[in-house]
Amino acid sequence: MGPRYDGEYLKELLDKELGVVTLKQTLTQVIIPTYDIKRLFPVIFTTAEAKMDELNNPLLADVCLSTSAAPTYLPSHKFGIEGNSNIFHMIDGGVAANNPTLTAILHEKKAMIIRSELETEKKNKEAKLKMSPKKLLVLSLGTGSFKKIGKYDAEDTAKWGILSWVHKNKTTPIIDIFSDANADMVDIHLATMFQYDHDLHKNDGNKKDNHRKKDYLRIQAADLSGDELCSVDIATKENLENLEIVGEKLLDETVSRVNLKTGRYEKLSSKKGTNREALVKFAERLSKERKLRLSG
Repeated sequence: MGPRYDGEYLKELLDKELGVVTLKQTLTQVIIPTYDIKRLFPVIFTTAEAKMDELNNPLLADVCLSTSAAPTYLPSHKFGIEGNSNIFHMIDGGVAANNPTLTAILHEKKAMIIRSELETEKKNKEAKLKMSPKKLLVLSLGTGSFKKIGKYDAEDTAKWGILSWVHKNKTTPIIDIFSDANADMVDIHLATMFQYDHDLHKNDGNKKDNHRKKDYLRIQAADLSGDELCSVDIATKENLENLEIVGEKLLDETVSRVNLKTGRYEKLSSKKGTNREALVKFAERLSKERKLRLSG
C-alpha cells in the first residue's frame, strides 16, 4: 500500500509551470526546508546559496516536489543537481522544521555574516556586525492548528503499545506529538530571542523590550475544528472558501502570543490592536526601510 496520492499530477503541473527554472532565479529570497531520508539529515535550499554555487542550484520543481512530499500523502522525491555528485532522497521538510521561522532567521544571520565578510574584504578593515534580534523584523504565518489539549493523558498512554502510539481512534498520536513539539520549540526559542514576557499579567515597563516585541508577529489560527478544515488535502471549493472565512476572521482578532506555561495562544490587550492593524504597521516599517536603503 503506497501513499494516498501518486504525485504524478503535481509533478506534471510543476514541470509545466516551472520548466528549467532554477532556485537562483526566484524573484525574491527563499528558504525551503526539506529532509533527506537516506542521509537522515535536513537539507535547506536557499536562493542565496544557489546564487553563490551552481552545485547548490537545483531545479525549482525538484525543490517543490521535495518539500511537498509529506509522508503517507505523497511519494518521496529523488533528484540530482548537474555537476553535483550527491543524489537527494527527499521528503517534506516539515518533519525537521514544522515551523520554519527559526530556520529563516538563522539563515539570514548567516547571510549577514557573509555580507559583512565581503564588506571587510572590500574596505580592508574589521567589520562590526551585531548579531541582534533588533536587526530583524519577523512575520510568521501559521497554517492553522487543531491541537486539542487534554486529548491524551498519562493514565491512558501508559497502557499503549507500539500500535496505539502509531494509530489510535483515526489519529496518529506519536506523529502529532512530534509535529506539535517541533513547532512549539520554535515558539520557545523566539520568545527568548525577542525577550517576550508570556505572562500577560506582568508589565515591567521596559520600553526597550516592548519595542522588540513589535519586531515579531505570529499569526496563527489556533483552534481549527472540523475534519475538513483541519485536513491537509481537501481542496474542494467549499473547504477553500471556509478557510478563507477563517483567515478573514483571524485578521480582525486581537494580536495573540503563546503562553509558555499553558501552550495556548492568548490575546493581548486590545490596545495592541488586531492582526490586520499589526500587518499594516509592519508594511509601513518595511516601506520606510526600503526607502532609506534606496536613498543610500
